[in-house]
Amino acid sequence: CLWCASSRRCMEYPVRRILPPADLCELRSARWGVCWVNFEALIIAMSVVGGTLLIMLGVCCCCCCCKKKSKKQVLGGVLLLPDKDDERAAREREKRRVRQEERRAEMKSRHDEIRRKYGTV
Repeated sequence: CLWCASSRRCMEYPVRRILPPADLCELRSARWGVCWVNFEALIIAMSVVGGTLLIMLGVCCCCCCCKKKSKKQVLGGVLLLPDKDDERAAREREKRRVRQEERRAEMKSRHDEIRRKYGTV
């Protein structure tokens, strides 16, 4: 049903067209389905809601991409710049590894010395 407020007529909606033609009824006078749904307001409201959803989707995508880039700065599977936390953790691991090797060498030399002392070599 298409209600035209200017001519005060209810007519069958022209289903072959999305918007009613101007010669049938002006857009600002056209009401859709029931008398209180203004076509012009409906189009504006749908545009605003659709635009808001698109902007929100774009912002979410940008946030997700930025978050992923800050965690790992990777381009095509190649690490470009390591994260400061990753660098710090790597340095700590290297220091622990060096200390462990020093302790092993020290323990081995002590054991060898004890073996020599008691002649169990």
